Amino acid sequence: MNIQYNCAPGDLRGMDTETLRRRFLVQNLFAPDRINLTYSHIDRMVVGGVRPVAGPVVLGETHGKAIGVPYFLKRREMGIINVGGPGHVKADGARLPLNTLDGAYLGCETEAVSFHSDNASRPAKFYLNSSPAFVKIPAAVVRKDQAVPTTLGDEYRANVRTIHQYIHPEVQKANFLLMGVTVPAPNSVWNTMPCHTHERRMEAYFYFDMAEDQPIFHFMGKPEETRHLVVNKDEALFCPSWSVHFGAGTGPYKFIWGMTGENQEYWEMDFLSMRDVR
Repeated sequence: MNIQYNCAPGDLRGMDTETLRRRFLVQNLFAPDRINLTYSHIDRMVVGGVRPVAGPVVLGETHGKAIGVPYFLKRREMGIINVGGPGHVKADGARLPLNTLDGAYLGCETEAVSFHSDNASRPAKFYLNSSPAFVKIPAAVVRKDQAVPTTLGDEYRANVRTIHQYIHPEVQKANFLLMGVTVPAPNSVWNTMPCHTHERRMEAYFYFDMAEDQPIFHFMGKPEETRHLVVNKDEALFCPSWSVHFGAGTGPYKFIWGMTGENQEYWEMDFLSMRDVR
């Protein structure tokens, strides 16, 4: 498990490109037949990826030891969205089938977890978000057609996008975790506009379904002093609650957002005038 210590708001001022990428960017999520996890001290969020090819991949004892518990989900919950071929997750004996863009929720105290591809020639790619949790909630599948869609934006500003809420109080209950998929419309490049912050929740982004040579320019930092990360296909990043977070693609893309913090009020955001962004 990698650990990122990130930074306080003023620290971004002195970061060069390599330091910024080391502190916030998560790469190499989908190595075959292993679980890659990155733990952030921003609200103790973990992001990860699993690509089972040769056989099942188990969330094992070593993953729990890395955070000081007998097994990983002892005091954590997890959201999963499959961005690869058909697969399934086994959670304490329950089989959770996940086709492409289906999701699942695993509650705290889920002990035995394994990830499976249904077809090794087209393996599943499970993207994971995990945050601390204290109330046990049963595991569940959230199919892509069960996610609640909301379309926002306008063509003139190139920011039309549909937000699909998977783990959300109106769809699938959780302790603190929120998770979903945003799909920009054709010819729209911005993932949100105007930009905003939400001081009570951090956010993790995962960009996917994009060409290898068409990266995202993801902006972060305090509004008056922004920085950017160039993010490629199947890469993720942590964004602190005090930071702006908005991005523009150089081609079509989708992204998964995950949040945790003080509340689950998705629309509690502080929108900013772009005239105040520097």
